[in-house]
Amino acid sequence: MTMPDQKSLQQIFAELPVPLCMANVPDIPITGISIDSRAVKPGHLFVALKGGNVDAHDYIPNAIENGAAAVVGERDMEQVAGVPYIRLKDPRRALTWIAAAFHDWPGRQLTVIGVTGTDGKTTTVNLIYRILLAAQIKAGMISTVNAVIGEEVLDTGFHVTTPDAHDVQHYLAQMVAAGLTHVVLETTSHGWSQHRVDACEFDIGVVTNITYEHMDEHGSYENYRAAKSRLFLNLEMAPEKPRGSPRLGVINRDDLKSFYLLNSLIAVRKVNYGLEGDANVRALDVVYSPAGINFTAKSKDFSVRVSSKLVGAYNVSNCLAALTATVYGLDIKPEIAAQGIASLEEIPGRMERIDMGQNFTAIVDFAHTPNALKVTLEAAREMLSQKGEGLREKGRVIAVFGSAGLRDKAKRFMMAEVSATLADLTVLTAEDPRTESLEEILEEMAAGARSRGGREGETFWRVPDRGEAIRFILTLAREGDILLACGKGHEQSMCFGRREHLWDDRTAMRAALSELLGVEGPEMPYLPTRDIPEEEWLEWK
Repeated sequence: MTMPDQKSLQQIFAELPVPLCMANVPDIPITGISIDSRAVKPGHLFVALKGGNVDAHDYIPNAIENGAAAVVGERDMEQVAGVPYIRLKDPRRALTWIAAAFHDWPGRQLTVIGVTGTDGKTTTVNLIYRILLAAQIKAGMISTVNAVIGEEVLDTGFHVTTPDAHDVQHYLAQMVAAGLTHVVLETTSHGWSQHRVDACEFDIGVVTNITYEHMDEHGSYENYRAAKSRLFLNLEMAPEKPRGSPRLGVINRDDLKSFYLLNSLIAVRKVNYGLEGDANVRALDVVYSPAGINFTAKSKDFSVRVSSKLVGAYNVSNCLAALTATVYGLDIKPEIAAQGIASLEEIPGRMERIDMGQNFTAIVDFAHTPNALKVTLEAAREMLSQKGEGLREKGRVIAVFGSAGLRDKAKRFMMAEVSATLADLTVLTAEDPRTESLEEILEEMAAGARSRGGREGETFWRVPDRGEAIRFILTLAREGDILLACGKGHEQSMCFGRREHLWDDRTAMRAALSELLGVEGPEMPYLPTRDIPEEEWLEWK
């Protein structure tokens, strides 16, 4: 299959599901789909979406000037400067189907494995992908870090969310054109609530966990859980495929708060995994070490020893999820699945160690939710205990993190509570404050730390500039300590106001370490908080 250079607008709408399917659509060629007027090229269909801050209908003239052949929108705009205008009730919901039809429904040519959950999605996607490669399956991967299509690795964006609907379908079409047969797709709650993956035709659905996150987007835990559960509803609706359709739902038995609801929602074949004894696939004889994890994965059908370079109990769960999905969903031998898990070295920004010869451990991790921070700090404590060091006598856990502006405010207090409880020392700093006051965000976090006995200036500090905060935790470090920079992981930017500034925690950690050790290294990236007078942040600290 080759990717289409163009497709008739009439044909696209004729193939859409009811109620989107429409007659009397002009028979004109469409060469691509854009939702940003600046990305429009001659022949594109421009889909105008209403967002929180921007209404793309205002940019329809720009899209037409750039060559848009037709426009889809929801406003009553019968006259649009000489190009066809198709008015729909919900263009955002329609976009995924329009893109799938334009690309000749690539999801129907692939076995599609979807992974959702609050934490662990990216890791589980990478583990499944490695298992598929170990089984000599031609597979691709779309995560919030990147898209992997054969030898090509594509960046999927600065900030973490499922790529836009037309981008997802474009990636899937590229995979089909490259001769791939399987794809692992990370799906976020935003992706489901905004209908970005509705037309992906899933065959296997995996949920890692559902904990407190994105209440700003969904309004309640129940709404958030409902968005995640749409993955299983999608399994029921997907059509049969030429290569077969496994139709399997995989859920975490240990996540009791969501397990019973999800279990009742799944109408297709289902299997669960967990560290507890009554899980269908469970972990036994778990051994933790600074070098990774080792355990036996056991079910009524098999028993296999699994080793991974990943650390922490939460990664035992992620490994179980990947193994369960591939063994029961794709009939991959458990021994092959174990080989795939062992082959994964590390994932960018997920417990990624930064080593420049220092006598303590420096780690960058994406943990940006209360639960993710909790399990990350617990993993660090496990690493200390397995080194034979006392939990507080020899090695300490030191954490630096922030909490995003214009996002769920309750997380700020909760994350600081977690760190005050599990870390020895905590530094609170900036993390995408956007248009909110960074000082107010830090005060809300400081209140959380104080609520668990944190003493400012002794066990926790406020340092608004993230680069300076990372430098500061290095000055606190002693031999054998574990330092964790959490919340940004692999992300490549940080937002102040409405502007994205280039930022990478890994680069910042290397810059700070090179300064400390007097060795060659990168420069510390710039953030506008660097311009805060030193005496001001010293007062906070």
